[in-house]
Parts: sequence; structure tokens; C-alpha cells
Amino acid sequence: MQYVDLEAVRGACTGVIDPTPYVERLPELIDRLPPGARAFAADPDHYRFSGTRCTKDLQLQQLTVPSAECPDYRIHFRHNCWKHDEDLIVRYTEVTEIRIDIPEAPELGLPGTVILDEILPHEYGCSHEVAFRPGTLYIVCRDLTATWVAADCPDNRNPDDGNPGDRE
Repeated sequence: MQYVDLEAVRGACTGVIDPTPYVERLPELIDRLPPGARAFAADPDHYRFSGTRCTKDLQLQQLTVPSAECPDYRIHFRHNCWKHDEDLIVRYTEVTEIRIDIPEAPELGLPGTVILDEILPHEYGCSHEVAFRPGTLYIVCRDLTATWVAADCPDNRNPDDGNPGDRE
């Protein structure tokens, strides 16, 4: 990640996740992003940890590679019932680069939960980097489209219970 700080220090706490450097830089980057990436990056809930549309704590469920029926890569991120009421599907058009790094592959060969993501302008369109526990996903594409879809999660979110992931 270029701007999202995955190892920030706050007082005596180390290893704190801090999207602030990216969020502060976003106004000067936003006009250089293609339309779909711009809309996704500019969503006010995207980097608000308690927001239902924050990418933090999502789980990669499926990566669909291009086919004759669909020429785009698609990634389906599954919700976390504690904070999300929707799944996220991201469609990447005209992908020129994709890298998946899972240093310690979990049982199913998928990365763990999303820590955060970062969308940046790229000479080809945009790059989207997603940091997981563990692993990373990096995609360069012409544009991306993020769609939130209803999840099959009972409404068991209780604000008094809190989500341990929101304390980072």
C-alpha cells in the first residue's frame, strides 16, 4: 500500500490500521481515477471502520476469471455479519495485471479477512490493492465497478456488543 498505513503507531499502540494518509490524499487523486473506481473510492463509508460499506472485515469468497460469457474478472467479498448487511462484488474491466500473494495459505487456499484496500490512478486506468490477514491482491485495470448486494445474514448486529475489528 502506498498511503494506507497498516502499521501505524498511536501513543503506545503499534500495528494500528490508519487509512487517514490515503483519505487525506484522495482529493488530489480522485479526478485521475476512472468513473467506477472514483465512485467506489469516494464512498464516505469506504474507510469508516464502523460503516456498513467499509471494506474492512470482508472475506474473499470467490474470484471469477474471464470467460466467453463474461470478459471481466469479478471478485465476490462476503459480508461480516457483525458490521455488514451486504456483500461486495467488484468487477474489473480490461485487466492488465493481477497478483495474488498468500504467504501462509489458509486451509481453503484463500486469503483471510480484508484489512483495507487502496485504489490509485494508474497509467492504464487504476490499481486496486487489497490487504488481507494474511496476503494481498493487486489488480491493474481500465476501471472497476463496485456493487453492494443484499447478504444472507440475519440482523444480529448489536451496537452494544461491538465488533472487535472496529477497535483497530
